[in-house]
Amino acid sequence: MRRRKFLGIVCSAAAWPLPIHAQQAKPIIGFLSSRSAEESTSEIAAFAAGLSEAGFTEGRNLFVEYRWAAGRYEQLPALAGEIIDRKVSAIFASGGTDPAVAVRALTDKIPIVFISAVDPVRAGLVDSLNRPGGNVTGISLIGSTLEAKRLEMLHRLLPQATLIGALVNPDYPDAELELAQLQKGAEAIGLKISVENVRRKEELQKAFVSFSEAQVSAFLVATDVLLLSQRAQIVALAAQHRLPGMYGFREIAKSGGLISYGPSLPDAYRLAVISPESLKANDQPTFQCCSRPHSSLSSIRKLRRRSDLRYQQRCWHLQTR
Repeated sequence: MRRRKFLGIVCSAAAWPLPIHAQQAKPIIGFLSSRSAEESTSEIAAFAAGLSEAGFTEGRNLFVEYRWAAGRYEQLPALAGEIIDRKVSAIFASGGTDPAVAVRALTDKIPIVFISAVDPVRAGLVDSLNRPGGNVTGISLIGSTLEAKRLEMLHRLLPQATLIGALVNPDYPDAELELAQLQKGAEAIGLKISVENVRRKEELQKAFVSFSEAQVSAFLVATDVLLLSQRAQIVALAAQHRLPGMYGFREIAKSGGLISYGPSLPDAYRLAVISPESLKANDQPTFQCCSRPHSSLSSIRKLRRRSDLRYQQRCWHLQTR
């Protein structure tokens, strides 16, 4: 992925002049996520790499205060308060817009950098992508706008399919937008969509049973934090029910999913902090426009069965178009 020299807000905030009594102390940045630490190891490694490229090493010249909600969204306000109480220079919020919303509700001074697949304008986080305004900026994956494209690619992969399943968390802020994109895309190419709502991981098994009963030819997974966190179970259920799946993040394809089209989360985490030239001594943050990482097609799964070869050949065809 072509790296863009962009968005050094986290690092530049850490480089701002500290009060005289604190100049001997190492700066602190906060890291708030709606996910768990266990499912975020690759993203944390990418975040650390981005800090390193900007000249910061955790524990040597920078401290990071991590807080993990592990899917318990109601805990985000309290966790955000804990981070703010640590007198941090900036806060990195990931795992949807909810962490950034929780932090912004408590401060309009501390710089906030988000990573989210939800449209930050629709979520009310920023005024616009080009001019965020306020104390919030970040990287917008905006996965919801790619649903029609993913459906089109899945149709090319399975041209005889007429019914496609969709896993959607109705509580996801962009769920309605995702469904609208899917329905519009389906109508354009003559497909029908069978939607299964999943609010909890316990509902995944039932969703796949419903897919099998409806005889869907394949399925898509919406870009939701809950569904991303359950990627191992989704991939296992897809194999059990022999259903090819299209995913919104490359990480799911790496976990064994058939194909994905969308941004790489580790790349997005690195983009948030890789701008060494942006490290300036300012007493106020200079917020740049929100970034949108490049999306790419990934076909990672090792296909062993002979009947899978047609999928592999069509995946290669899509990658060369």
